Amino acid sequence: MPAADPAGRALLSVGRVGRAHGLDGSFHLTQPRTRLLEGRTTLLLHGEDVAIVRRAGTDARPIFRLAGVDTREAVDALRGTDLWVRRADAPPLEEDEWYAEDLVGCHVVDGDRDVGVVAQLLAYPSCELLEVSRQADPSRPALLVPLISDAVRTVDLDARRIDVDLAFLGEAEG
Repeated sequence: MPAADPAGRALLSVGRVGRAHGLDGSFHLTQPRTRLLEGRTTLLLHGEDVAIVRRAGTDARPIFRLAGVDTREAVDALRGTDLWVRRADAPPLEEDEWYAEDLVGCHVVDGDRDVGVVAQLLAYPSCELLEVSRQADPSRPALLVPLISDAVRTVDLDARRIDVDLAFLGEAEG
């Protein structure tokens, strides 16, 4: 998910405005990041703090209404717009946890062997996957790397480098 700030690191997306729910300005939040939404009373919309007026639905399919968004037409105008929180307001991460925004763009290697660059983080039911684009050979399909210790040896955010085990992933040498 692209961040609105140039460094891509000061803001974290919590989801996107989806289709309207009713006539009062309520909407489904798509791609929700439940942990970032917990206890939140405001969200950033177009760089401005906006109060959450209503929160309903489930964690998987939340429904929100924001102050100043009072009609179905207002929701339709915002549909697809990212909602954000400031990274400084996000809950602290545990050891071996990262935000998707931090992993996207990291260089992926297997020891000294270049693998590619993280294009995005995909949420699957069993675990999250790194989608690694193979920049050296774009004709090859993206490599999907599960974020599990057997597949990922190390993540060094300062160096923007992720070391993976291609043998575990079934990738032949070459």
